[in-house]
Amino acid sequence: MASPNRTYLAEARSDARDQLVEAQDPLAQLQHRCGGELPGIIAIPELLALVRKSRSYGLRLARMIQAVDGDDIIKAWVEVSPIAEAGDDGAEGCIIRLANWQSAPLPPEDRSASEDRKLAIDRALAGFTARLDADQHVLSVGITAPDLAEMAKDMARREGRPWTDFVSFPGLGHQQPIHWRLLDGAECVIEGSERRWDVTLIPLGQPEVASAGFELYLVAQTPYSATRTEAEIPREAGIGSSIGRDLSPVLRQPIARIIANAETIRTRLAGPLADEYSNYAADIASAGQHLLALIDDLSDLEIVESDQFTTAPDQIDLADVARRAAGILGVRAKERSIELVAPPLDQSLKATAEFRRVLQVLLNLVGNAIRYSPEGSQVRIELGQDGVRAIVSVADNGAGLTPEQQTVVFGKFERLGRSGDGGSGLGLYISRRIARAMGGDLTVESAPGEGARFILELPGAV
Repeated sequence: MASPNRTYLAEARSDARDQLVEAQDPLAQLQHRCGGELPGIIAIPELLALVRKSRSYGLRLARMIQAVDGDDIIKAWVEVSPIAEAGDDGAEGCIIRLANWQSAPLPPEDRSASEDRKLAIDRALAGFTARLDADQHVLSVGITAPDLAEMAKDMARREGRPWTDFVSFPGLGHQQPIHWRLLDGAECVIEGSERRWDVTLIPLGQPEVASAGFELYLVAQTPYSATRTEAEIPREAGIGSSIGRDLSPVLRQPIARIIANAETIRTRLAGPLADEYSNYAADIASAGQHLLALIDDLSDLEIVESDQFTTAPDQIDLADVARRAAGILGVRAKERSIELVAPPLDQSLKATAEFRRVLQVLLNLVGNAIRYSPEGSQVRIELGQDGVRAIVSVADNGAGLTPEQQTVVFGKFERLGRSGDGGSGLGLYISRRIARAMGGDLTVESAPGEGARFILELPGAV
């Protein structure tokens, strides 16, 4: 390699595979401290991206790059020139020149940003999620870990119990009820699972902390072992679901890790990154979340279309279920400046239905209303009766539906021509199947420009 020009601090050369084959200090030292070798693939992310672009386009490129070196941040002006013709050794690549080099201590990380990033990663990797009320009683659950299926079923059978009744906490000797601050970050053991789980509890509600309940996430300390036999993997009773039972756990783990890694890149946990790469990582995370939602919908689809699908009817209060759905989606509505109106606390309407399934339907209806309503509008959850039928409706101020759209809106994979909204077109189809399985129905009343009103009818209390 030629002697460096006096205006440059150092020179280096890469080959056609973007391996750093020669380098002078301080670049050679940074290559090693970033985990790379010499010769070896360029280990400095921003430099690798610049070299690849220069080699691909055949252009001389120059820009400031950044890299994390232990507790310091390195900034260097780099000029990269593609080698026009093969050298004596037959290799093609780029010449890399450093024009300046600055080192400074990393700035202290913002605590709030760090906590937000940890929460995003926990959400993506969680094998179990739940919505709890203010007393930590279970309202709804979701699982991605096959070894927690039995616990989820137990929670469904003993609805309304504190979630801590279903787990144990080694080394935590406090008496029940345990304050949520002691549980957040604790380690728990769950019957039926050989793994240990870390607890994340997110309090909801302002100004009084946790007044609106909690989000609960359980993250396994070790990956799920795929060596279990088919007989050991819990099934939905009577349902041999290929997506829900077999593919869902297999797909969820790698997708969740893609999301977690993308969030790490997006939030610059691994070090400074140009905005364009951070935005690209955000797109990856968003696409991953969409895939997870689609897996959930496909799993539910197989369950509700099974000949063995049944619900567990009980005496429930539709007003209570409606208020819980509004509490869960309140933050989403607030983000879009939408007023979410739920039945008042003194209102009650008894029905015969399965609490968990009614909540699932209302979450879908209210979530759709928020998604498709204009900002600053209102979404209303209202109650009514028609003889022996109990009715809960969700009304919005959106664009409304034409008569033709109303005839197909409950169809499978029907999205009414919408694209890029993150929906699968299965939510309303699944919701109607659930409603009819409970002896009720789900219908819509709408007109273009006048919003839509989705009506869930259920058998009244006996």
